[in-house]
Amino acid sequence: MSLAKKSPIQRRCSTGLMVGSVPIGAGAPISVQSMTNTVTTEVAKTVTQIQALQQAGADIVRVSVPTMEAAEAFKQIKSQVSIPLVADIHFDYRIALKVAEYGADCLRINPGNIGQADRVQAVVAAARHHQIPIRIGVNAGSLERDLQEKYGEPTPEALVESALRHIDHLDRLDFQAFKVSVKASDVFLAVHAYRLLAQRIPQPLHLGITEAGGLRSGAVKSAVGLGLLLAEGIGDTVRISLAADPVQEIKVAFDLLKALRLRSRGINFIACPTCSRQEFDVINTVNTLEQRLEDITTPLDVSIIGCVVNGPGEAQQADVGVTGGHKRSGFYINGVRQKLRLDNHAMIDELEQQIRAQVARLISSDRIAIQQLESE
Repeated sequence: MSLAKKSPIQRRCSTGLMVGSVPIGAGAPISVQSMTNTVTTEVAKTVTQIQALQQAGADIVRVSVPTMEAAEAFKQIKSQVSIPLVADIHFDYRIALKVAEYGADCLRINPGNIGQADRVQAVVAAARHHQIPIRIGVNAGSLERDLQEKYGEPTPEALVESALRHIDHLDRLDFQAFKVSVKASDVFLAVHAYRLLAQRIPQPLHLGITEAGGLRSGAVKSAVGLGLLLAEGIGDTVRISLAADPVQEIKVAFDLLKALRLRSRGINFIACPTCSRQEFDVINTVNTLEQRLEDITTPLDVSIIGCVVNGPGEAQQADVGVTGGHKRSGFYINGVRQKLRLDNHAMIDELEQQIRAQVARLISSDRIAIQQLESE
């Protein structure tokens, strides 16, 4: 049932590129990425974090490469992971050349910040040779000095002008395989800048509210800013920037995309905020099941409602549903009420079992459908 819900959003038409095996733009699913916060030269720790991000559902991971020593570490890291890696580089074009040689799937480097034209040309030549894109990343906190003087403060127009300067370097070298971000910690500043840039260039846009804050406040700011843009069809890849475990960035990103019906991964819990009508502990049930079922990647809508006021209506729209009742609660599969009733005091274990069984049925039916298509 969850797969039938299509997003009403009409996405902006953008050109396409590949970051490793992941398509960006040109109608491809909006990719989710994060960035490691380990010291890159600590190879084992960085690899472990990348693997954790991949397990959480990340499509792409960015790794900071500030030195040549870090570039050598990047080479080792790349050989130990399978997910596409973006090498984050500032100022030193020689690092970009080295990580391109070592298998980076994308270079995050601003052409205007690496010096003379021959250095830009060398980086572009390396990107072209290795068939990897470049990401231009403009940040309100690091605008060029002359733009700060011109505008007096970071403005949407200042961010876009900075981006267009960097883009001009690539245009003059006829290199179009790039994506752009214009990030700010202020939601309205970032949103306005992205809207302006979306009208100026056809390339894919990387969305983010930079330095958004801690887990709760950062998730809210990111959801507001990115939600506005995504609902307008703007954005091809996203990063939620949180002062928290990077794995949380992936979880928040997928929750946002699920809410907009732009991507589905894992379980979408529909749960009431609880009141005195609840017949069982809804909060504990949902929180426990979220933790236990994190391994599930199959899209599934699960409705957990504590009473019969809204419970039946929500359950009828879900893949699995529970409606609170006295001592025992009503149970639904694919919107149909089942004879089975769940004991309110032993619900969590039984509900987990039923959800996993439903996932298994969905996977089995998908396999049968694929086999039938292949046999035709």
